[in-house]
Amino acid sequence: MELSFMDAFTLWCRAPYPSLGSTPELKSLRADLGAADEQASVVKAFLRTGRFRPSGADVLAELGDIVSRADAMCAEYEGSDLEAAREIRAYAALLAVVYAGFLKEGESG
Repeated sequence: MELSFMDAFTLWCRAPYPSLGSTPELKSLRADLGAADEQASVVKAFLRTGRFRPSGADVLAELGDIVSRADAMCAEYEGSDLEAAREIRAYAALLAVVYAGFLKEGESG
């Protein structure tokens, strides 16, 4: 079974934003996630208005990069920084499902 676009959207809307972490790398990663999250906000407008206007940025590539960087951090961190890296990774992966679903819905509609 696969997570549907609307299920992923519902989870994203209710997901807490990841914690900060203590390293400069985690803080930078979280900031990059914030930028991707902001670019993906077009999904909310699409569901409200039905207007398909994708972000000018390559949101999926940015999220893929965030997931890769978080994976590397998960391999080296422990404790609260490991938890923060896992939260960032999970949020980015969920947002990628949402944004990919948005692109599919918008392009087919």
